[in-house]
Amino acid sequence: MAKSSKITTEEEHKIKLTHPKKVAAGLPSILSSARHVYGEVGVVEGTKLMSRINQFHGFDCPGCAWPDPDDKRSPVEFCENGAKAVAEEATTDQCDPAFFKAHSVAELSGWTDYELGKSGRLTEPMMLRAGGTHYEAISWQEAFQMIGKQLQQFASPDEAIFYTSGRTSNEAAFLYQLFVRQYGTNNLPDCSNMCHESSGTGLSETVGIGKGSVTLEDFYEAEVIMIMGQNPGTNHPRMLTALQKAKHNGAKIISVNPLPETGLMSFKNPQHPWEMAGNGTALTDIFLQIRLNADVPLLKALMKLLLEKENQYPGTVLDKDFIQNHTSGYEALLTDLQNYDTDELISQTALSRKRIEEAAELLASRQKIIVCWAMGLTQHKNGVDNVREIVNLLLLKGSIGKAGAGTCPVRGHSNVQGDRTMGIWEKLKPEFGRKLKETFNFDPPAKDGYDVMHSIEAMAEGKAKFFMGMGGNFLSATPDTEYTAKGLRQCEMTVQVSTKLNRSHLVHGKTAFILPCLGRTELDEQVSGPQFLSVENSTGVVHQTRGGKDPASPHLLSEPKIVAELAKATLGKDTTVDWDEMVSNYDHIRDAIEKTVDGFDAYNIRVRNSGGFYLPNGARVGKFNTDIGKAKFTINENPDHQLAADEFLMMTIRSHDQYNTTIYGLHDRYRGIAYDRRVVLMNEEDMLLQGLKKEDKVNLFSYYDGVERIAERFLVVPYSIPKQCVATYFPEANTLVPHNRMARKSNQPISKSVVIRIKKIE
Repeated sequence: MAKSSKITTEEEHKIKLTHPKKVAAGLPSILSSARHVYGEVGVVEGTKLMSRINQFHGFDCPGCAWPDPDDKRSPVEFCENGAKAVAEEATTDQCDPAFFKAHSVAELSGWTDYELGKSGRLTEPMMLRAGGTHYEAISWQEAFQMIGKQLQQFASPDEAIFYTSGRTSNEAAFLYQLFVRQYGTNNLPDCSNMCHESSGTGLSETVGIGKGSVTLEDFYEAEVIMIMGQNPGTNHPRMLTALQKAKHNGAKIISVNPLPETGLMSFKNPQHPWEMAGNGTALTDIFLQIRLNADVPLLKALMKLLLEKENQYPGTVLDKDFIQNHTSGYEALLTDLQNYDTDELISQTALSRKRIEEAAELLASRQKIIVCWAMGLTQHKNGVDNVREIVNLLLLKGSIGKAGAGTCPVRGHSNVQGDRTMGIWEKLKPEFGRKLKETFNFDPPAKDGYDVMHSIEAMAEGKAKFFMGMGGNFLSATPDTEYTAKGLRQCEMTVQVSTKLNRSHLVHGKTAFILPCLGRTELDEQVSGPQFLSVENSTGVVHQTRGGKDPASPHLLSEPKIVAELAKATLGKDTTVDWDEMVSNYDHIRDAIEKTVDGFDAYNIRVRNSGGFYLPNGARVGKFNTDIGKAKFTINENPDHQLAADEFLMMTIRSHDQYNTTIYGLHDRYRGIAYDRRVVLMNEEDMLLQGLKKEDKVNLFSYYDGVERIAERFLVVPYSIPKQCVATYFPEANTLVPHNRMARKSNQPISKSVVIRIKKIE
């Protein structure tokens, strides 16, 4: 049933500000989960779905990539935001041809992201013809033929861009990159380019693998867990359960973040009813409320304090045997650290010396240390430096390659790491290219393709004329919204593979297609019968995901099927792949993966084991596959943000009622902000200096390379945040993030350190 009008229930309320919550999860989390799931799906079907989330023979949550327990699992192995993600996908509302007939693209463009997402599941392939005002239904076969014909007409395959969201399964991702490379380009940008590219780059350089080294079990053995630039209570809520168990086992937790996030402070486990009446488990032992992008100065200060203690008590603080036998560059690191004054480093962090010394004391007396981080560290000009400095700290302590210790970049979408493993990358590794050639008898393109940031530029400059998104919401996820929109509108054709309506369907090329696909929760039936897919979580575990719900529409196709049909229509007789055989039984895809991707021996056998299998990880076992066979200490520069008195460093953040670009509702429950997302969180002293009061209306401006960017009509919200630092929601403030300012080496956007000015609307 199509919805014929905008969702206005929550929109009509005025902003409501309350005190931030002191405890995460608990009964409010249970009630919120039930409200979302039962409200979208109904009690019977909703209960059935929730009983299968993250179970051994159920479906993988379409939300985050936090790992599931290897052995015994709770009957409710999901979190509040996981329940919201399932509710969004499994909704009974439908966005069908009648909906598109009733609402023009121009009208829909005026709807909020929240309203668009609540329009229901897409049911049939839709096309917007050149000059058209409304999307209209089209047959699958006609859509594939028109897209294939367009791709055949380009002077070079490099004029086409093929983006991937982290939701895409291993099987779909492998087929997608195979199709694109047979077509002749490495233009395979993905969401990793925007989220954890700095992690992959920094870790590959220093420890020889671009993934984290820990398992879930390591958290239960850890003595210290340091969480940096991350808000697990909203972005990875199931991590709180692991942290709670770690605390019960004696671990100490250091939280480093510009905002005092509720989920890092105290937690009531919704899986334990007896906790509902108490105060919850206090998680953080030491909270370091750091200035934005001051992580390198903090880490340098901590290392200098550790070195001082080692000099006082030789052999008790650093792991000299590990350093001597497994690392390189130690002496150069010592020389570099001598160039810095500890008090000057501390002054750059907005922290007191006492708090940093407390953290150093914890680290000095313990060896089993895990450092976790997310985009608060990676989305800066020096994002790679941040990651490499973390590795420096861990190497000093010998805290990589042993139980209870190591690196943990906490990934976002549930298969973003698996997509990269499957070859979704604008860079083709030579060994992978060789195996593709051996297995499929074609020469893959060798030239690097466009990553996300360079894809935006290529479209805006007319170098790329075709954009395809395999899931995701490219326009809302990327920086510099107006510039990105310009690029998309200049394309000859845009194609979006989606489950629900989003902003990227409304900012389109001359011709546009929406190709609706099956979701994680749904039964995938192919020629040989029901299929399952596989994904990889943040700790490198590959396991199956099997939907069982009847599809939202009989017209939906799976992502592997869509890729196969596009490949046939585009490549014709020039392909060396039997695409029909591949998708007739997904075991054939997995057989091909086994032949071409390292670590997938006996894939079809091992993936059928309960819980799947771990991929090889050298850093996990103390084997560092760098060019010298050792882990590397590195020299990293301090960031240098010279702010004028009226300038602020802005970071974009998520609310509790969203996941990535999907807006579930308008309440940021933990931060005490309801009914409005266009807010800027400010230090109260800064407000006073700028002549601003609570709920004043302001415009936000950024200025890079002589270009003024503006985000209009935000409300000022006083909040606990270091001076001259502000926070705004993503994607509302993305328009302020310049497309041509990115992290060195990794090319991530600088979404966590954008210099802005704030002007009151008179």
